[in-house]
Amino acid sequence: MSQQPEPLDHGALKARADFCRDLIASASALALEGFKNRNTGASERKGPQDFLTETDGAVERHIRARIAEAFPEDGFMGEETGGAPTARVWVVDPIDGTANFARGIPHFCVSIAFVADGEIKIGSICAPATDDLYFAQAGQGATRNGAPIHAAKTEDFDAACVELGWSGRVSQDRYLKILTGILDLGANVRRGASGAMGLAYVADGRSDAYLELHMNAWDCLAGLLLAQEAGARICDFLGGGPLEGGGPVIASVSALADQLSDVSGLALAPAARDLAYAT
Repeated sequence: MSQQPEPLDHGALKARADFCRDLIASASALALEGFKNRNTGASERKGPQDFLTETDGAVERHIRARIAEAFPEDGFMGEETGGAPTARVWVVDPIDGTANFARGIPHFCVSIAFVADGEIKIGSICAPATDDLYFAQAGQGATRNGAPIHAAKTEDFDAACVELGWSGRVSQDRYLKILTGILDLGANVRRGASGAMGLAYVADGRSDAYLELHMNAWDCLAGLLLAQEAGARICDFLGGGPLEGGGPVIASVSALADQLSDVSGLALAPAARDLAYAT
């Protein structure tokens, strides 16, 4: 039986956090170059409404190689090149919002998370087209371009904006039932076609909640940490089953979270401790 690694000390985690900031910047520059020089007819489809471009593969190979060089002892899980969960693993989506990317819509991002000891320790999302770099380290708050960010203080559904992601893995009837329930509460509902960005927007106060009935780990882990560190309520994604299996996602401002959980059937993790940096 393989021996479990020792828990990461402060220095080892800081080294990975500093590395992640540099890594996502270089990966995002590569993604932006691909976006500017894309061939609109060059995308493929892995399945219904599931697109793949050359840039997806190039960005993931860049990220994977950099991690292997810097931290060869860490595992890797990527949307395009695969991998398996380990005690310490980097979970990567090279381009989230590929359908937008392929059609020239500048709403896409690179998403990188680092998981250790069963917890999301580091999460970063970068939207290259708008030059927004989000970063969070567990217990240290969330930032955009180095400045602290916080979830919105919205308390009334009549003033709320909720993003509802779509997944072909669940029935349209269930999706439409939840959509109707959220509209009945009085909220505006939108869909931006990038779940990672949707979660980042909850952290940044640009949306009041993000819900999706099924997401893969590489789509949501970084965004969930950002949202939690910014003061939002989130689901217990890592407690829902194997990391490679995916599952439902909810992140919401505190005042609306319980009602959104009830109307959607998506479970929230127990309310976290009050965070001084998230007020």
